Amino acid sequence: MPAPLASVQTSPDLPLDADVVVIGGGIIGAFTAYYLAKRGMKVALVEKGGIGAEQSSRNWGWCRQQNRDARELPMATKSLDLWEQFGVQTGEQTGFTRCGLLYLSNNEKELTGWARWGEFARTVNVETYMLTAQQAAERGRATGKQWKGGVFSPSDGIADPSRAAPAVARAIMALGSTVHQNCAVRGIETQAGRLSSVVTEKGIIRTPIAVLAAGAWASSFCRQYGIRFPQATIRQTVLSVSAPSQEIPSALHTPDVSMTRRFDGSYTIAISGKGRVDITPQLIGFAPQFLPMFQRRWRNLAPGGFEGVRAGHESWKRWRLDQPTPMERMRILDPKVDAAIVELTYKRAVELIPILKSSSVGASWAGYVDSTPDGVPGIGEIAGLPGLVLAAGFSGHGFGIGPGAGHLIADIVSGVAPIVDPRPYHPDRFQTSAWGKVADF
Repeated sequence: MPAPLASVQTSPDLPLDADVVVIGGGIIGAFTAYYLAKRGMKVALVEKGGIGAEQSSRNWGWCRQQNRDARELPMATKSLDLWEQFGVQTGEQTGFTRCGLLYLSNNEKELTGWARWGEFARTVNVETYMLTAQQAAERGRATGKQWKGGVFSPSDGIADPSRAAPAVARAIMALGSTVHQNCAVRGIETQAGRLSSVVTEKGIIRTPIAVLAAGAWASSFCRQYGIRFPQATIRQTVLSVSAPSQEIPSALHTPDVSMTRRFDGSYTIAISGKGRVDITPQLIGFAPQFLPMFQRRWRNLAPGGFEGVRAGHESWKRWRLDQPTPMERMRILDPKVDAAIVELTYKRAVELIPILKSSSVGASWAGYVDSTPDGVPGIGEIAGLPGLVLAAGFSGHGFGIGPGAGHLIADIVSGVAPIVDPRPYHPDRFQTSAWGKVADF
């Protein structure tokens, strides 16, 4: 079933032209369009289905610095401030709060890794604290268990995935730009070797710049133009339970299960990293580059079925601009829930927080988490196609860093000094194969 998501009324008429067209109405595309519109640019945000209806509403909602890859950390830090500023400046409610994130563990290796990351974090002025066994037990008293230790990152927080992207869409329209749902982008056109227009199922928008923030669909889109963007998706299952009768941490991670409070008091519950790998032509084609990642995570990953083939987001085929595309046949990726994972997740949650026995399972849903081989997104203008800016492959981290990523992409597009160094994210790093050879497509 779909994840909970607020509805939003969007712009009825497609513009004939725009300064920038943003392809994809998830959190990355929405914040990109918002920051461009704030600079006075005429922006059209175009989404094949509903705003925020795919992974942007199906994630945990964590907005964290803790345990970030060093390349992503500057963007994560900026994003926390931008989440706060967005609410103040627009009056929109995203559910963002700096509640702090609590990590608990009895695994010495895991605790050592957290401590090592904490030493690095202090060198870049990120606030994080290792917890002694006594401190961990106190902060995790809702579990009624003893812990060897943990981490608390007080300046980190959460936002509500059911509210965030629709709130940003409303802010875009308040600034005079447009947002379009149920309008698939079929492709782009060029003139003199440069992007000149975006072709949608409802008409053509003339524009010199397009931002491809298409999430799990980005690699298939790139392939239409000979652009190599290695991407693989993991199907992960999440469930929600009704508000517990007693207070528990707003955001808690343990090796067995993690949970996050939503704006309405319910909790999202999931097992970190656990999911299924659905076989698709794209997965097979990029398998050599993703094998190291799959090998590291093999304990949490299981073979899937043909759910991904049916969805069509990882097709190896080319499509035409004058005919319906896979995006029109699958408006919203809403993959099958793994019933065994739902059962296991709820069992672990009740074992961790016994008070949850009085809470009922309200819903469960699945989503495709799109990843790159190195777990870091591709952000930057495509060298072989001037005017096309890629912003995809956020590897399960995109929601929390959405504001910072959107700001950075807007900086790149508008030619101003970037909010963070964009070089670690540039998609040129994907233009070689797993064997170091230049790709032939």
